[in-house]
Amino acid sequence: MTQSTAIELNSLTVNLERKIILSSLSFTVKKGELVAIIGPSGAGKTTLLNSLIGLNKTTKDEITISNLPLNKYKNNKHLAKKIGIIRQQFDLVGQLTVINNVLAGRLSDWGLFKSLMSLVVPQDKEIALTALKRVGLEDKIYQQTSSLSGGEQQRVALARLLVQKPEIILADEPVSSLDPARADDIISTLTRLASEENLTLFASLHSVELARKYFTRIIALRDGRVTFDLPSSEVTDELLNNLYELKEII
Repeated sequence: MTQSTAIELNSLTVNLERKIILSSLSFTVKKGELVAIIGPSGAGKTTLLNSLIGLNKTTKDEITISNLPLNKYKNNKHLAKKIGIIRQQFDLVGQLTVINNVLAGRLSDWGLFKSLMSLVVPQDKEIALTALKRVGLEDKIYQQTSSLSGGEQQRVALARLLVQKPEIILADEPVSSLDPARADDIISTLTRLASEENLTLFASLHSVELARKYFTRIIALRDGRVTFDLPSSEVTDELLNNLYELKEII
């Protein structure tokens, strides 16, 4: 049985402030793939991820998510059923408890009343506890989130994604603010959870080592264009040196 398509780009071009940030990107990501996006700063990695959640203006045919054109999703709640994102800033509310931050992943399923009630009496507690157990933070459930370490806060963000239950996870430099050991631990956990749930993981990374170690496919961007798209095992040092080489200033 062939894998279904999670993400499809058809000549995606993005212009911001009259500058071309992404130029004619075309590729397909199958359901369950673990794909790392690498490239030098300014290559367009974050712009690409933002485009996949509708933050950048695109034409109706350029992006398809789970076989449905992006513009066909009725609203953000509809899209949240398919795609979730985790960023390096964690996007958590530090003053709230861990369980409240995790349950924010349920907002696309709840109405306004239940959402407000959950701030006082957390709803769906067992779902949150199960997610926290899977990321090793069940003992922190009622702790104020701002008191946690950076690695622990990123685990809270992972638990929130598990509660959201998207089919596709986007990760935008999720470990850039962490030291190497904690970064490795978070990417190991993220790829393990994605594999266990058969989720598609599409992550931008600065660390080539982590991309090679944990992802099955690597797409390289430079100046808004794909320079190579290969299985991780076929990404050579020569390709990487060419990707990251400094341009001569004339």
